[in-house]
Amino acid sequence: MGSQTKRVLLTPLMHSARPFRVSNHNRSSRRGVMASSLKELLSKTLDALLITSGLVTLVLEEDGTVVDTEEFFQTLGDNTHFMILEKGQKWTPGSNYIPARQQPKKSGIARITFDLYKLSPKDVIGCLNVKATIYEMYSVTYDFRCTGLKALMRSLLRFLSHVAQVTGQFLIYTGKHMLRVLGDTEEQTSPGLRTRQKFMVG
Repeated sequence: MGSQTKRVLLTPLMHSARPFRVSNHNRSSRRGVMASSLKELLSKTLDALLITSGLVTLVLEEDGTVVDTEEFFQTLGDNTHFMILEKGQKWTPGSNYIPARQQPKKSGIARITFDLYKLSPKDVIGCLNVKATIYEMYSVTYDFRCTGLKALMRSLLRFLSHVAQVTGQFLIYTGKHMLRVLGDTEEQTSPGLRTRQKFMVG
């Protein structure tokens, strides 16, 4: 009994496969892969991009950060875009890259981005990733995996449910903010009313 319990406790936690995007060093080839670990991601990336070199480096496509530990890999979100670099290759910024110190001030109420990618070259439609951000505070990301009509409808309903939840949070935040503003306004007008009443009584 004790040995069985020990084996169960020592069994490593298995992570479920998640979707990621990968590209080569010059972004001329892009693929979507499913992986549960860094090792699996590297293996599938080399197969998807037809890379035979044994010495490669995996970096984040957006800023060139090296990803070489399982712990850091597990902290990254779904649909993270990676770049694979072979020996002698270096990361270069993309056309949409803006250094952190030069990034413009973010503004606006809501922003929605769409990203279409394929998990397999045989896919006809592919998958659609939708990310919505409201007031830079609440964001929701969802994948539409177009494998069939029923699956598409289920994905659409789940996405609408997520949007409803984010909208509810936004309405609650807006309501609290309005109540706070109205409360401050009442506090500012109350002293004037009390002074006027005293003057009328006198």
